Amino acid sequence: MRYVIQLFIIICFSFVGEILHEVLPFPIPASIYGIVLLFLALELKVLKVAQIREVSTTLIISMPVMFVPPAVGLISSWENVRDNWAEYLFITLATTFVVMAIAGWTTQWIIIWRRNRKKQEKRNN
Repeated sequence: MRYVIQLFIIICFSFVGEILHEVLPFPIPASIYGIVLLFLALELKVLKVAQIREVSTTLIISMPVMFVPPAVGLISSWENVRDNWAEYLFITLATTFVVMAIAGWTTQWIIIWRRNRKKQEKRNN
């Protein structure tokens, strides 16, 4: 029953993301809305990691399997991709590095922000 509740919590965040995607006029995927809301709930301590730990770990472990259907779709549509494969490869590599850089900078910013916040709390006490 614990796993069902954990999965339900994650699906609820995903559902709210779908609603936001339909309501808000921004070109942001529904999954991004859901994951940002989940992150905010965890960061603001509205939701504890322990409340979703097992199911989220299982989902992360099974993530590579989720890339199989797109890969099969790419292979099956090779006739359409063949003429522009260099452009697709360039875009894929460029966006991969951009995402990695932004994720790295964001992570560094959060680490520095938390470190400074802890120092500030120590000074205040």
